[in-house]
Amino acid sequence: MSLRPIVAAALLLQVCFAHANNTSLEGLLDAQLAPMFKSGAPGAAVIVMRDGETVFRKAYGLADLDKKVPLQADMQLRLGSITKQFTAVAILMLAEQGKLSLQDDITRFVPDYPTKGKSITIHQLLQHKSGIHNYTDMRSFWSVARKDMSVAQMIDFFKDEPLDYAPGERWAYSNSGYFLLGAVIERASGMRYADFIARNIFEPLGMVDTAYEGAERSAKRRITGYRGGFFSAYSPADQISMSLPYAAGALVSTVDDLARWDAAISAGKLLTAESWKLAFTPCTLPGAAACNYGFGWTIGKLRGHQEIAHGGDIPGFNGYVIRLPDDKVFVAVLSNGERNLLNSEVVAKHAAAIAIGDPFPERKVIALAPEALDAFVGTYKLPDNSTRTVRRKGAILTWQREGRPATDLKPYASTSFFMEGTMNSVEFRRDAGGKVTSLLMQQTIGDQVAERIAD
Repeated sequence: MSLRPIVAAALLLQVCFAHANNTSLEGLLDAQLAPMFKSGAPGAAVIVMRDGETVFRKAYGLADLDKKVPLQADMQLRLGSITKQFTAVAILMLAEQGKLSLQDDITRFVPDYPTKGKSITIHQLLQHKSGIHNYTDMRSFWSVARKDMSVAQMIDFFKDEPLDYAPGERWAYSNSGYFLLGAVIERASGMRYADFIARNIFEPLGMVDTAYEGAERSAKRRITGYRGGFFSAYSPADQISMSLPYAAGALVSTVDDLARWDAAISAGKLLTAESWKLAFTPCTLPGAAACNYGFGWTIGKLRGHQEIAHGGDIPGFNGYVIRLPDDKVFVAVLSNGERNLLNSEVVAKHAAAIAIGDPFPERKVIALAPEALDAFVGTYKLPDNSTRTVRRKGAILTWQREGRPATDLKPYASTSFFMEGTMNSVEFRRDAGGKVTSLLMQQTIGDQVAERIAD
């Protein structure tokens, strides 16, 4: 007899009991999260808020591996793409001030941007529907990653790339769009991006440890970030000039400041109720295609509860923030390791689920026969024209995006697989005759369907 169901039931009872007792909840969160961190490794700062109170705040792992300096909960770390929600709010502030309209074509603020004869609006940039190619996917990106570039130089770097699709027709994550939003903020406000968000967001909210990297206002400085090395377990991350991520990912912060940010959102500060509602409204696409992105946030569900969330990845760091507005729960996890070392999304989602009294069940790997796995082998095409190739390697199914390493898919049901160390999963779909025709990718940035194009 397996003990797994008994253990899961016992955990659920613990959570239900602790849900009304913050002290018990703190211990339960620590007991569940601590095993996710390795001794002597990069770690993360974690904060869990409920009803405006801190119910859990702790750091795990090391800030400096060579000197064995422990990571502290108040340390400043890079945010990566969590930056995007601040950029989006800055745009909405300017819209409320009458300095721009969300329906403005970007050429109003970036006059020489080549739109290929199309109209590309600020609204489309906010929701990743512009069709502008993501510059971090360009093969030449890492050749300039350490080079300091002006806003104009960086736009020149990617502006001549062909559009991935006609603006408004599809959804595809694009750092380029949020870089352009930074340029829009500067032109509309007459201020540098770093200065505008500091003066209009961070300073009014008392977020003294949050800033555009290089324009910090506190004595704290960002700690070292790490990646997995080829010849050792860890090594310092590759360097990148923060002029490249810019308004798409160049902020640094602490989990405490992110909790202040969430409190301000919950209190309806900075923007009107109408603007906040707009920020948290998921995008729409032709033909009722799924689109789960708002303005700088992904809109979805966590254990059936309304979830507003976003992750961030940048060399040496990854982070994840979750708002569960109906439950008045907020979680922030900031790590000084890259996602392959420690997945902040996994930590954050487990913490949030425990905080609402509905923990994730353990995903148990099952065995599938080779012929069953063979049915899923093939190439699948996503709406953005990128592909995922599924192969069988012995008794293991692998999944690969062009130009990236293959990832093992672990079966937990006859047609459902997950990627170990992540919250992502893949569900294969069959037609009436039983043939696999598509797959559903369930991931942080929203669910997407990929159609099978070849065996």
